[in-house]
Amino acid sequence: MKAFIFFFDFLKIYDRINIVSKGEFFNMKKQYLSLKNILLLLGMGISLNGCQKETNEVENLVINEVESKESFLNKNLATNTINQMLEEAKKLVPEIEVKDITISAIGDCTLGTDTHFGYENSFTNVLDNNNRDFSYFFKGVYDILSKDDLTIANLETPFTDASEEYRVEKTFNFKGDAEYTNILSDGSIEVVNLANNHTYDYGEKGYNDTINILENTSIPYFGYENYSILEVEDMKIGLAGFTGWNEDVTKENTEKAIEYFQNNNADLIIMTYHWGIEREYKQNEIQESIARHAIDSGADLVLGHHPHVLQGIESYNGKYIVYSLGNFVFGGNRNPNDKDTMIFQETFHYENGVLKDTSIKIIPCSLSSRTDLNDYQPKILDGEEHKRVLKKVLDSSTNLEYTE
Repeated sequence: MKAFIFFFDFLKIYDRINIVSKGEFFNMKKQYLSLKNILLLLGMGISLNGCQKETNEVENLVINEVESKESFLNKNLATNTINQMLEEAKKLVPEIEVKDITISAIGDCTLGTDTHFGYENSFTNVLDNNNRDFSYFFKGVYDILSKDDLTIANLETPFTDASEEYRVEKTFNFKGDAEYTNILSDGSIEVVNLANNHTYDYGEKGYNDTINILENTSIPYFGYENYSILEVEDMKIGLAGFTGWNEDVTKENTEKAIEYFQNNNADLIIMTYHWGIEREYKQNEIQESIARHAIDSGADLVLGHHPHVLQGIESYNGKYIVYSLGNFVFGGNRNPNDKDTMIFQETFHYENGVLKDTSIKIIPCSLSSRTDLNDYQPKILDGEEHKRVLKKVLDSSTNLEYTE
């Protein structure tokens, strides 16, 4: 969007207006275009305090007003004079390029299942029942995610055909088929984080298979040693992800990632962390310490996940920390007790490539469109449920001023 903020050289403009107002082009009996009136007309289209109006609209506004005055002696001559005045004003005004970038973030996406689970109402069962329509899962939130500039998800499933011999020893091991990448692309998910406690459920093979499959389907990813710099609206966005179990190691990794982004001229730096304690609704001191360190080191936004429930948002030094986004499309549980989740959005407002301000939006959701079980299709909440989940997030938040 292009706009002009007019800073007039009042002496030059005043001299020209004085000539006009003295009667060279106007009937002295009706001085409709006095200095006061011209500035008023210009002010209707141009605010010296920053409001913006296209130049041709301003010109038409002034000329139409002039031509409406019966006392006007020479329309053509006066129009030329006004045009000259506007052209001189334009020369004093720099053109400002305004750009808004909206980032959406969602939590844990387990696009698959544990092969030890039963088939009934599993992720695979629901996909089969919907004729393997990969767009099914994000259908309820697609209108939101498709209208942003970038959607970030935590991919908590390796995409692999690894057999049981590669299954590591743990309680739950998830995996999904290679074609499940269609769920991401059909859902308008532009980039995924791999730094979490399920990426290696099938060892190095499962991890490497996942990376190869994402690369073959052109889905960007980041996490651990993999940094990503994506160009969005000609702006470079740096993304890095780590687990947050070891505070000192995580802080060191954070500093390295941010230094890398700064050396590569990233305009925006987003850090994500898989951290915290499962089913805890309040972040712990380690989460707070890592997150604030990331902001102090140069991050513009911090996103968190792993607790499987929502935690609050902190406003820290003018930046935002989302401690836990909860679950989203979550194939890891056929009927979780807490189905509350959200889409977190932040819009970054740039002028001539410089970040001027930001705004956030909290969109309360349920991870299922049904209340009696998990159908793996998140939906946007409204009415009292919307209010309840929003209050839940705000009550857990710190230094956050938020109104819808």
